[in-house]
Amino acid sequence: MAPKKIKMKEPDFKFSTSVVAWPLYFVLLLWVVFWIEVKFGFRFVSYGIYPREVLGLRGVFLSPFIHGDLEHLYNNSIPLLMLMAALRFFYRDHALKVIVFGIIGSGLLTWIIARESYHIGASGLVYVLVSFIFFKGIQTQYYRLVALSLTIIFVYGGLVWYVFPDVKEGISWEGHLAGFLVGFVFSLIFDAPQYKKPIRYDWERPDFDPSNDAFMKRFDAEGRFVNPPPPIIEEDPNFSQHSTLPFSQVVYHVTPHQEISDLDTTK
Repeated sequence: MAPKKIKMKEPDFKFSTSVVAWPLYFVLLLWVVFWIEVKFGFRFVSYGIYPREVLGLRGVFLSPFIHGDLEHLYNNSIPLLMLMAALRFFYRDHALKVIVFGIIGSGLLTWIIARESYHIGASGLVYVLVSFIFFKGIQTQYYRLVALSLTIIFVYGGLVWYVFPDVKEGISWEGHLAGFLVGFVFSLIFDAPQYKKPIRYDWERPDFDPSNDAFMKRFDAEGRFVNPPPPIIEEDPNFSQHSTLPFSQVVYHVTPHQEISDLDTTK
């Protein structure tokens, strides 16, 4: 008995202007803030996260928009453009929550565990996005999202080293670690059932019972195949060679070998 195939609609990944607009507007805001700081001589560093100080809590909301120099801003801008676009396209229902709560969650954790210094930059959000997209794709086991996770590792796998202390002087490894942990937790909290592996066969169903399956009955308790019993053929006592039932006559024509060799062939 051939397995019954179950049809299931694949996830519907829809492209919209928000896939491009969200990351573009967000990164543009970062550059505008940096331009204002340079143009008018402001110093926004003091608005960053300062651990375990009440006033330092304002940095939870403000620090992602503050950067120390042009290199710092550039290094965060490129990943944000790509990661936020991927998040919005593949995880549309969770994109806004991951971004907003990712900023807040990574900021609060940084405020708790970090050194006594001002922590600024959108690096924490970058690590939230990398961690969430990678772990969520692996958890869903959906081939497109797994491929996305592998791409994230290929492109941004080197970022994992910067969650450890003393790897590079002057970086907030605590903010990176906080973002990485928050992204992992979000991958567990935000469910995506529509991206689960599609059920194509009966035996993939959780309620599948092998004892009621005709094919599985052909195996014994040790997994050895058992031939089905031979069919019982009952002769009809009323049937005879002189029956009036119609018969078909099959006539075979044999072509001599010589005639076959004389035929035209095309290769």
